[in-house]
Amino acid sequence: MFEMTPFEKSYRSLFSRNPFADLEKNFFGNLNSIGEFQTDIQDQGDSFLLEADLPGFDKKDIQVDVHHHRLTIKATRRSQQEQQNEKGGYLRRERTYGSFSRSFDIDAIQEDQISASYADGVLRLTLPKKQEALPASHQIEIQ
Repeated sequence: MFEMTPFEKSYRSLFSRNPFADLEKNFFGNLNSIGEFQTDIQDQGDSFLLEADLPGFDKKDIQVDVHHHRLTIKATRRSQQEQQNEKGGYLRRERTYGSFSRSFDIDAIQEDQISASYADGVLRLTLPKKQEALPASHQIEIQ
């Protein structure tokens, strides 16, 4: 069965040395990570439709690669927004920069026919299925 991890992985331990170690993270959220992106995959008969939520990214910051029957989606956030006081110190800094990626096995996909589009923060990939290969020869049963 697949592991259900809705938004972030938790690595808490009952035996951790400092019981207050996650207090700041629980109060402010995880400010050092841009999180994981969520995907939906639909079977559309002769193809699959993969939709990945990538809000706030420019199209140029998203890369889709195919290598050895593995499709990898990588997104990199290069900008950050910050507020500073007169001394240059941060008042609040919530947006971070970084990158993350997800990979998918595409053995059953026609790799040279994959198409992609990006609009409104959603990356859409159309993944055409491979046609079943018919044997080069077969015997016909006589009735």
